[in-house]
Amino acid sequence: MKPVWVIDDDKSIRWVFEKALSREQITHTTFASATEALLRLQTERPQAVVCDIRMPGESGLSFLEMMTREWPDIPVIIMTAHSDLDSAVSAFQGGAFEYLAKPFDVDQAIALIRRAMQESETLSPNHETGSAVPEMLGQAPAMQDVFRAIGRLSHSAATVMITGESGSGKELVARALHRHSPRASKTFVAINSAAIPKDLLESELFGHERGAFTGADAKRIGRFEQAEGGTLFLDEIGDMPFDLQTRLLRVLSDGFFYRVGGHQPIKANVRVIAATHQDLEDRVKEKLFREDLYHRLNVIRLRLPALRERKQDIPLLAKHFLSQSAQNLGVEIKRLSDAAMQQLTQYHFPGNVRQLENICHWISVMAPGQCVESNDLPPELRAAPQVTNQLVGDWQSSLAAEVQHRLQRGDSRILDSMMQDFERTVIEQALAQTGGKRIEASELLGWGRNTLTRKIQELGIDEHSA
Repeated sequence: MKPVWVIDDDKSIRWVFEKALSREQITHTTFASATEALLRLQTERPQAVVCDIRMPGESGLSFLEMMTREWPDIPVIIMTAHSDLDSAVSAFQGGAFEYLAKPFDVDQAIALIRRAMQESETLSPNHETGSAVPEMLGQAPAMQDVFRAIGRLSHSAATVMITGESGSGKELVARALHRHSPRASKTFVAINSAAIPKDLLESELFGHERGAFTGADAKRIGRFEQAEGGTLFLDEIGDMPFDLQTRLLRVLSDGFFYRVGGHQPIKANVRVIAATHQDLEDRVKEKLFREDLYHRLNVIRLRLPALRERKQDIPLLAKHFLSQSAQNLGVEIKRLSDAAMQQLTQYHFPGNVRQLENICHWISVMAPGQCVESNDLPPELRAAPQVTNQLVGDWQSSLAAEVQHRLQRGDSRILDSMMQDFERTVIEQALAQTGGKRIEASELLGWGRNTLTRKIQELGIDEHSA
């Protein structure tokens, strides 16, 4: 078996890999720079490569580009401490096998290396065409999954459905999918189905001919024509009127549409990306959304996590938004004290990332000093109930006390009964969190929707009271 190569200018990272790979009896060689590895390639070939993305001298991306061009069958795992979308997309578009964000779990990294070694013959090369999207940041695993998905979709024209709560950044994901696609040089057009009156939405989408209706004094080009060759983002697709859904389905199926009042078919060369905060499966059951359109749009689904599901990203995002606001306002960047940052992190953010951005703008304008204390935060944060670390950890003590109580009482089969109580509580809380939406609740729990439905029936859960 050929060795695994680890390339990183950080000696401590190399040491971690050396110990872990030795423990797993995986032959390996480490390099302090990509230049050293390139020299070794003249006489030796690795089974797989783990390479840092940013190093002095030769960068990880340029090394990846060369490997993809010369030895496409050797998988390269790119790792980086820079948790932005650009790194992930550039890695995948450059032909990376996988993207590993620092800090990483050692066991996960070893499992990834083993998979790369096993699948090296099935890899195919890609080419690097990445561009920066600094407004999308995230170190949370859920966001890393989103970054990876965008990277994998970078050469695809597949229709994508983005789900997530209002304010979670669905349009940012749609724009990223466009920027990192073969259609990047063409137009990105966004339209919010819920923000346009029903009577005007058809004309907005497809345009109209002069005289098509009262007030149509001139021909109008619709959003489909504006997005020709590019991407059309249909936000809040769940609110689209039913009759207009039929027209949209026909365009997606046939590739042609008619302007309102027109008789000449117009070819549509447009990639459609849809988004919704609603459970479209429930909308289909309620006969409010066409099932055939749902399946046509739901080719690839990307779920964007709510901000409360990625609290570890709040400090990173807050610093970014404070810097952005300061630049726009022409003022010095405000800095949050540790106490203020902790209070911000504990807030539940019903408005998600958009609300955090607005709060950071408020702080830049209204906070009196450069160092922002807890009392300087907006009123809704100061009044919000906080969850202490002690309360978060007390559930284990409560569980132990309950087990002891049942044992002393002489109960039998306590694991079965307590497991049912545990599952019922978790399911009820997940359903309450998602407003009863089973798809989103099942994703939060890490189950499939059918599993959640079966558990609800087995446990006799009343979803209306959950």
